[in-house]
Amino acid sequence: MTTELTLEGTARELATDRGVLRYHEAGDGPPLLLLHGSGPGVTGWRNYRGVLADFAEHYRCLVLEFPGFGVSDPCEGHPMAMAKFAVKDFLDGLDLPDVAIIGNSMGGIVATQFAIAEPDRVRKLVTIGGAGRSVFAPAPGEGIRLLMEFTDDPTREKLVRWLRSMVFDPAIVTEELIEERWALATEPKTLEIARRMYSTEAFTAGARAAAASNETPYWAQLGKIKAPTLLTWGRDDRVSPVDMAMLPMRELRRGELHVFPNCGHWTMIEAREAWLATVLAFLKRNDA
Repeated sequence: MTTELTLEGTARELATDRGVLRYHEAGDGPPLLLLHGSGPGVTGWRNYRGVLADFAEHYRCLVLEFPGFGVSDPCEGHPMAMAKFAVKDFLDGLDLPDVAIIGNSMGGIVATQFAIAEPDRVRKLVTIGGAGRSVFAPAPGEGIRLLMEFTDDPTREKLVRWLRSMVFDPAIVTEELIEERWALATEPKTLEIARRMYSTEAFTAGARAAAASNETPYWAQLGKIKAPTLLTWGRDDRVSPVDMAMLPMRELRRGELHVFPNCGHWTMIEAREAWLATVLAFLKRNDA
């Protein structure tokens, strides 16, 4: 039986040189960092509130709110770049030498990049979609294109279309979910920061810069990750199609993949029980 946790009861703050990072903390035990995805109205609490109590029975859970998404202080740069700084600032500020990490979508990419840059600080890594590179499916995926449409011209109808692209079962997109997402997604500063990442102009400029860059992309450095890594994916993901897992499965030293049927991008929500059982078994396993 799990303990009921509340938004207010788990809320914490950490002051850093780059601003205040807000997070949620629950449970005792080895530290487990949970990183949220991107998109209109997203927060770490909303990504993980349905599974936080289950993990808190075994771990000291730390749900970080990335800068620029409406909870932690706003950021000045690109949200993805600032998220990478935030992870290091957060772990250093809490004096945590190493952690296990769960990352959803963008959070999975950030966690993967951190595991590449600081391999000795990540004990185990779990990703939920996103981390990899399209092999067969067109890029960007349908969900990303709908996200760009919303960011360019935010309307309630476009938000609903994007939300429905995130799931296999449209019944998950309730009026309550729509309203809470709409309120934060249209907050002026949050929307302005989102446009740095997902407006058509910003996305096109980013793709052009990546094509011209001599920097090795993260997905070509997966062999640097030391931690046992579990990729979890919804078979019916329309944001980051499951073929994106093919390259990581070849390159990760200690990687494994679990695909959940009848499930979209929010695996931890739509396949909650099966996902929890799979991830807890992986985290608890002795991989020394």
